[in-house]
Amino acid sequence: MPIQVLLNIFIAFLWMFLQEEWSALAFIVGYIVGFIVLLMIRRFLPTSFYGKRLVAIIKLFFVFIAELMSSSLLVARQILSPKIKVTPGIFRLETELEGELEVTLLALLLSLTPGSVVVEVSHDSKAFFIHAMDIPESSDSVIKSKKVFEKAIKEVTR
Repeated sequence: MPIQVLLNIFIAFLWMFLQEEWSALAFIVGYIVGFIVLLMIRRFLPTSFYGKRLVAIIKLFFVFIAELMSSSLLVARQILSPKIKVTPGIFRLETELEGELEVTLLALLLSLTPGSVVVEVSHDSKAFFIHAMDIPESSDSVIKSKKVFEKAIKEVTR
């Protein structure tokens, strides 16, 4: 896959240099042309086409943005209420992910959502200990986010 990305960037530079003026737009058009060329010759490539993984990465980014917005609204609602009724605590969250990359990515994504912080990962990397701002609401939100993130992470890494 890295060879495909480098080949696509090479085609983009080649396209840009063949234009009358060098510009970022010419590079972007060249990248798109290179992407199409690689798409057409994908059956001759030794590894799977990197476009699938690129789409999965973009999807993971948008899933994270959506989860960030929803959890931010939850935290803002709790903070702006007249009386703050939060019950902070730590809970255990099991994961289906395997490998250091997948577990680390999930821990980072869960920590970046407001109201929760991954405190520790178990020794076998099958569970997280998460501090939540409000155990009843935040823990439910984190559990929902975990399911969505796990699905998106599996698409990217597998």
